[in-house]
Amino acid sequence: MNNNPLPRLDTNPELRRRLLSCCRLGAGEIWEDPQHGHRIACLDAAESDAVAQFVVGGHPTLAIHDPPYNLAAFDTHNVSQYVSWCERWVMNTYHFLATNASLYVWLGADQNDGFQPLADFMLMMRRTPLAPRSFITMRNQRGYGTQKNWMAVRQELLYYIKGDPGFDVAAEYTEIPKILRGYYKEVNGRLTENLERGRSDTIRAGNVWVDIQQVFYRMDENVSGCYAQKPLRSIERIMQASSAEHDTVVDLFAHSGTTLLAAERLGRRCLTADVDPVFCEISIRRLENYRRTGRLGWQNGHAFELELPERFESDTGQAPSQQSTGQPSLL
Repeated sequence: MNNNPLPRLDTNPELRRRLLSCCRLGAGEIWEDPQHGHRIACLDAAESDAVAQFVVGGHPTLAIHDPPYNLAAFDTHNVSQYVSWCERWVMNTYHFLATNASLYVWLGADQNDGFQPLADFMLMMRRTPLAPRSFITMRNQRGYGTQKNWMAVRQELLYYIKGDPGFDVAAEYTEIPKILRGYYKEVNGRLTENLERGRSDTIRAGNVWVDIQQVFYRMDENVSGCYAQKPLRSIERIMQASSAEHDTVVDLFAHSGTTLLAAERLGRRCLTADVDPVFCEISIRRLENYRRTGRLGWQNGHAFELELPERFESDTGQAPSQQSTGQPSLL
C-alpha cells in the first residue's frame, strides 16, 4: 500500500504554490463534465455575480456547504468578519435555490472561544428568509481534548429549508439494530412497545449521528492534504434524504470533492466550486480517479503522485487522523 500522504495544504504555502502549476482552472474558470453534466468553478462563494453565472439555470433542490473557518489566505479574521462573509454566500445560495429546497451547513463550535463561529452564525441566520429545520451532531470516531474537560468528539450540521421541500425518512435508517425495549403506547386498544411498532429492525440516525466512520487514513476515501474532509456516507445520507435522483445539488466549498463524488454515485448533478484552484483540481481528479478505478480516494497516497513523486513529511509527524481538523478559510 502506498504510504505517502500530502501534508495539510492550508499550512504549507510552498507546496500549494507547486501544486498550482498542476491545476486546470484559474480564477473565474469553469470545468464542464462531458459525461454527467457536473460543473466545477474556481470562484468566491460570496461574489454574487460569479455565483449567479455559474449556477444559472440549475435550480438546485439541495445545497451542502462546509465553509472554511479561522484563517483567510493564512491571515486571521475575527468572528464578525467571518459571519458577515457567511451572510453573503448564504443569501447567494438562497437566491439560486429552487422554490422548495434544503440547505445544510457544516460549522464548528470552538469550546475555547465562546462556541464560535456557530453561535454568531445561528444568530445571523435568523435575519435570512431560510427556516431552521434541525441541528444535527455527528460524532467523530476519535476526539481531541483534555483531562480537565469532556473530550470534543462532535461536528455540527445545521439544516435549513426554503419553501416546503421533501424529506425521505428512509435515508435516516442506520445499520444499528434496535435493542432497547420500552416506550409503551396504546394502539387500537392494545398496549404496545416501541420494537413492535417500528417499521425497521434498525434505529434511525435522528439528529445525533454515531454510525459514520471518520478515521480517514485507514479508509479508501481519504484525500490527504484536505484538512476538513467530510465522510462520504454523511454527504450521501443528506443527499438521499433531501434530494431525488436527477436533481441538481450545489456545494460552494468543494474542498476534497466529497459532494461531487456523492452526486456521481447517487445519480445527481453537482455544481461545486472553490476559491482555491488546488481544491478544484483535487475534486476533478477525485471524480476522474473514481470513474477510472472505482476508488473513493487515495487513502495514504495523493492526487498529484505523477507530478510530485517524492515523499512528504507530515506537518506534525502524526497520522492524518491525529492532526488538527480546524478549518482555514480563503475569504
